[in-house]
Amino acid sequence: MGIECDVPPTSDGGAMVFHDWELDRLTDTAGAVCERSAAELAAIALRGGNERIPRLNDLLALVRGRAPLLIEIKTRRDRRIAPLCLAVRHDLEGYAGPVAVMSFDPRVGAWFREHAPRVVRGLVVTEEGARTYSATVKRHLALWRARPDFLAYDVRDLPSAFAAAQRKRGLPVLTWTVRSPALRKVAADYADAAIAEGEGVAEATAS
Repeated sequence: MGIECDVPPTSDGGAMVFHDWELDRLTDTAGAVCERSAAELAAIALRGGNERIPRLNDLLALVRGRAPLLIEIKTRRDRRIAPLCLAVRHDLEGYAGPVAVMSFDPRVGAWFREHAPRVVRGLVVTEEGARTYSATVKRHLALWRARPDFLAYDVRDLPSAFAAAQRKRGLPVLTWTVRSPALRKVAADYADAAIAEGEGVAEATAS
């Protein structure tokens, strides 16, 4: 099984591994991640232990290719993506293990297609109940701009005509977040792989 992680923007474009936009839930420090530098974030302890927020290169050194890595690059629409994408590409240089990047932001896929074409890239998609004509057009435009190697689809939206059409034309579809045996069944029926946690992982292990 692989490892999925999130890399949010920092004030100086460093690549840190942290899920939330805000520090409050996972640390005893408050405030937005994007307002702090990578060095400042690396000094903040994670709640419930002595470990600190890791840099992406720390995670890469720890895994050392022993498991596939799926790196979600988190962005803000009002921010440039190049500094964070550059930091991720720099950390991945020379890394020999199986790895892919993905993002909700089609600009990320376009950036890696142009500047790091050998890195496998994905487009993260959630329909959020929007299956109108205009919403479908927006998804097609995002797909055209990102030109991803795979989709990572919200499991709550499956089955989806859009996802099925892309899968039919040969684009692999991952699905997130699979947290139960029932959702594993949905993933098995409508996707090629599950991004799972909790009981979703337990079910995967049992099968």
